[in-house]
Amino acid sequence: MKTVVQRVKEASLSVDGKLVSKIGKGLCVYLGVERGDTQSLADYLSKKIYNIRIFEDEDGKMNVALKDIGGEILVISQFTLCADATGGNRPSFALAEDPAVAEKLYEYFVEKLVLLGARVKTGVFGADMQIVQHNDGPVTIELDKRP
Repeated sequence: MKTVVQRVKEASLSVDGKLVSKIGKGLCVYLGVERGDTQSLADYLSKKIYNIRIFEDEDGKMNVALKDIGGEILVISQFTLCADATGGNRPSFALAEDPAVAEKLYEYFVEKLVLLGARVKTGVFGADMQIVQHNDGPVTIELDKRP
């Protein structure tokens, strides 16, 4: 499971020209599910993302977590994070989980964030999504480590 976490001032997501989700200050989380990923890994990453201190405190230091500012999270499925482009110019997606399995783990990840207390919005799994972000910083963190 790979995630790219971006601190945003606001973000919106549309499908077929229709607004699906919109958040204010918070995080955009791009999530790629790889073959063999588990609920345990989703538990670890959801907790890490909810608690990661990447918002600035009164001294301008990244020392405040999403939960402390009451921010929102937009979780976006993105199988292309699982790409392997080492073998040529066309990426292979052989490491990506089967879509039916990946969708269940994506939904589980979202549910875990909600249970932690996060205000979560989502994209549409498997859809062609258009995302508009007003990045803050920019601050971008990649999380994919196994617990």
